[in-house]
Amino acid sequence: MKLAIVIPCYNEEAVLPEAIKRLDALLVEMVGAESIAEGSHVLFVDDGSKDKTWSIIEQATVENPSIKGIKLSRNRGHQTALVAGLLSAEGDAIISVDADLQDDLNAMVQMISAYRAGADIVYGVRKRRDTDTYFKRFTAEGYYRLLDSLGVEIVFNHADYRLLSRRAIESLRKFEESNLFLRGIIPQLGFPSAIVYYDRAERFAGESKYPLKKMLAFAWQGITSFSAAPLRAITGIGLLFSLGSFMVAAWALWIRFFSDSAVPGWTSTVVPMYFLGGVQLLCIGIIGEYLAKIYLEVKRRPHFFVEKTAGQEK
Repeated sequence: MKLAIVIPCYNEEAVLPEAIKRLDALLVEMVGAESIAEGSHVLFVDDGSKDKTWSIIEQATVENPSIKGIKLSRNRGHQTALVAGLLSAEGDAIISVDADLQDDLNAMVQMISAYRAGADIVYGVRKRRDTDTYFKRFTAEGYYRLLDSLGVEIVFNHADYRLLSRRAIESLRKFEESNLFLRGIIPQLGFPSAIVYYDRAERFAGESKYPLKKMLAFAWQGITSFSAAPLRAITGIGLLFSLGSFMVAAWALWIRFFSDSAVPGWTSTVVPMYFLGGVQLLCIGIIGEYLAKIYLEVKRRPHFFVEKTAGQEK
């Protein structure tokens, strides 16, 4: 079996030399054990980095034939860079993993065993989240549960560490959507799958490329790309507050005609008006988010352009 390992990179100069060293050693070990074939390689995808990431990749391809690289013309985001690597890599099976060395690389051996046993997709799933802060652990696990409650098929505590067979890759190629959320797309392929559990370590070097702002944007992408529940919730919210409005109106009329305690003023009018106005704006915002996605999809723009390649034929 010829294996390709795809690594999306963005400003990873601090960790790349160690990542290259460990991945090369792992390839040599697996080739020696005859679990993968000669010609298996690592493909680094530079997602428009601003540091020395690409120069490190280029130098590695000169020194080691098992290292290859492609450089995107501009930063397109982690998911697009990952797809670029998956669709460009050659091999019977492809494993994707981040460059930060937090994921246990030795789990690849188990992934390959599961592939040989008949799985087209092998998910790398964290056993625990001990290396995360309480806030990150609580929000991440809550997010997986939220997606599940909204009807999104997703593997709990799985990120983008996975093995895909060539059949799965070619099926993935047919997904042309612009709003990429691979954690939701991959389960849609429907091929036989397996799970490999592993322990996640601290980041080896450098800084996380997913600060809170990006994490929230990614979370919202996952929800709106795979679930229409927010749209359907608008109907329920509308009915609920319409009922509330009728009740307030009935109460106001009862006070007006059957009581002497009515106080002249604007509170009973302005408060519901502002409240309902806020709900309407929220609903319009949700609808606008879905319209924006439609707008991006109908353009059918290319996901990425490759500026340079290294260690492989042009």
